Amino acid sequence: MRMVDLIEKKRNGEVLSESEIHFIINGYTNDEIPDYQMSAWAMAVFFQDMNDKERADLTMAMVKSGEEIDLSAVEGIKVDKHSTGGVGDKTTIALAPLVASLGVPVAKMSGRGLGHTGGTLDKLESIPGFHIELTTQEFIDKVNENKLAVIGQTGNLTPADKKLYGLRDVTGTVNSIPLIASSIMSKKLASGADGIVLDVKTGTGAFMKELSDSKELAQAMVKIGTKLGKKTMAVISDMNQPLGLAVGNALEVKEAIAMLKGEGPEDVLELCLTLGSHMVVMAKKANSVDEAREALQEAITSGKAIATLKTFIEAQGGDSSVVDDLSTFPEAPFKIEVKAQSEGMVKSIEADRIGTAAMMLGAGRATKDDDILLDVGLILHKKIGDAVKKGDTLVTLHSRTEQAAEVEAIVQKAYEVANEHIEAPTLIYEEITASSGTGFVL
Repeated sequence: MRMVDLIEKKRNGEVLSESEIHFIINGYTNDEIPDYQMSAWAMAVFFQDMNDKERADLTMAMVKSGEEIDLSAVEGIKVDKHSTGGVGDKTTIALAPLVASLGVPVAKMSGRGLGHTGGTLDKLESIPGFHIELTTQEFIDKVNENKLAVIGQTGNLTPADKKLYGLRDVTGTVNSIPLIASSIMSKKLASGADGIVLDVKTGTGAFMKELSDSKELAQAMVKIGTKLGKKTMAVISDMNQPLGLAVGNALEVKEAIAMLKGEGPEDVLELCLTLGSHMVVMAKKANSVDEAREALQEAITSGKAIATLKTFIEAQGGDSSVVDDLSTFPEAPFKIEVKAQSEGMVKSIEADRIGTAAMMLGAGRATKDDDILLDVGLILHKKIGDAVKKGDTLVTLHSRTEQAAEVEAIVQKAYEVANEHIEAPTLIYEEITASSGTGFVL
């Protein structure tokens, strides 16, 4: 078998066999296939696409390229959630303890974020004493004891994906549905979950800007997971504005805590209830999403969800008193108010610009080696559809410096205020399951 023949085969739009795909992935992972040939193959895939079987075979080849996490010692049906990412997306921090409070085992492996804020691990580390370094046995034991643990991803998980992603990033082949879908699903499958709920973002602050592209990606991932024997479904949710009101590491954790107390923003609550309901049904802890949703709401009202969060924090070395005293979180020394310059209603908020503003304050990293500041970020006071008077505070910057004129200017550009009636945007666009095929509109 020669790589050049496989490049030509895909270039011509032909279907690659399972053995051919494994040859490509194994050869590239083991440095037997050079970057220039892999680049040519990725570009051929970009233009010629892959069928469903090829996508599943590619995903499994990347899973098999490295370590696979065995969670068989964890009792019950393990359900994982993955988000394609967005601005203010603190969902995991609220969702994981909420679902775990109903007895669903959540064995979560998360990463550190690049971009506007840190990842879930960075955000959790804003809790004093919290640590994510656990042995595999400790990880399994804590999930069995508390139904929840979160650790960093192992370094040898899907090495083929890491290597291929780095190549795609510099060869113009990132925006390829089969390559994106197999990249995401390989990590989820290698992490050992029995079921996967996907939160696929769409809009200005998402990787996929157009709803049609988000839907295509969601369908591709659901098909891959289902074909490879995992319960898989996807929710397409809005990212035309930040999720919730907080953007920044400690600020987002505080907002997640507020949600679990029944005091958080409505959009964060609604997304967690939607995703969580499907996780609970997958784990067979409820017979329907309506029943699951009611149970999740009761867990918040009764205090069971917040108690699960406290137990989770304590189990990983953190100080759970922060849940009741939010002032113990790190806090930026300066708060700068960005004022509205006109009257009307908020027509749009460019989530990408808000994310850039957070990164400029120090909440995110440009490279994996950058340090981040856990205390900085933004709090939004106005969202799409809100009425605004001139001089109202749109956003409060939490900053390490007293002057942040450049960041203020970016926030001003992010907001569009119009003298017309504006409806709040849809939060959940579609849910896509294996049985629904093309998905169904809510």
